[in-house]
Amino acid sequence: MEKATVFFTPEITPESLLQIYHALQRPLTGKVAIKISTGEPGGHNFLQPQLIGALVQELHGTIVECNTAYEGRRSTTEAHWKAIAEHGFPDIAPCDIMDADGEISIPVTAGRHLTENFVGAHLQHYHCMLLLSHFKGHAMGGFGGALKNMSIGVASAHGKAHIHGVGVPENLWTADHDAFLECMAEADKAVMDYMGRKNLLYINVANRLSVDCDCDSHPQEPEMADLGIFASTDPVALDQACVDAVYRSPDPGKAALIERIESRNGIHTVAAAEALGLGSRSYALVAI
Repeated sequence: MEKATVFFTPEITPESLLQIYHALQRPLTGKVAIKISTGEPGGHNFLQPQLIGALVQELHGTIVECNTAYEGRRSTTEAHWKAIAEHGFPDIAPCDIMDADGEISIPVTAGRHLTENFVGAHLQHYHCMLLLSHFKGHAMGGFGGALKNMSIGVASAHGKAHIHGVGVPENLWTADHDAFLECMAEADKAVMDYMGRKNLLYINVANRLSVDCDCDSHPQEPEMADLGIFASTDPVALDQACVDAVYRSPDPGKAALIERIESRNGIHTVAAAEALGLGSRSYALVAI
């Protein structure tokens, strides 16, 4: 597989976010979904409306999310809408909880563990999607980026448990760990096949680099400095580039995030996604 291109800017501003989107030279048209994490109330590391608003509005996009599988303030549609409002997202764009009216099953082909992936039913209303992800650590996945946002993020609440549980939602917290990571890659493949790869773009914002994810209501404070914004048409290359940037950073605070990634074998998701043909871990990094 030939090298992918990953664009990078160290600037984290509304203007640089627009610039890196345009660098991809693949305009999203029609009804555009912008998949973000709306952030668990109590947390404060999620991508802020002030940062993403200009890009979302240029795309005439709808901010989309799904309910969570864990108990919290986003586990029901009613509570989730309140969290979305508290975090200011309706001030910049229409918002949609995609599993508010249930879920649909989309097929997983060539998977080792899953044969179907359960996603929010409203996904079928969109022509294309921007996976606008906050790159940071994650308590189970090691890190969260494009691949996690597209798999766990697009899955319905039940679908999240289905992935975590390696096809058995009741095993949400007890399933084999590496198999769970492989299931995320399989769910990614299902979404990419369903939407069509040319209808998907990926941007990772590597700021507020906590070891904890935006689903945590009390995340640890970041120990390393922000890295910048990365973008690609290839989610595998994009996540690999972000992980590589953590390792290359001269910031000694990176040790905490590296420990989180390695202790959860986080790179296994990237390797599994490459093995499924979802992209390449080889890339050319292009500064803009």
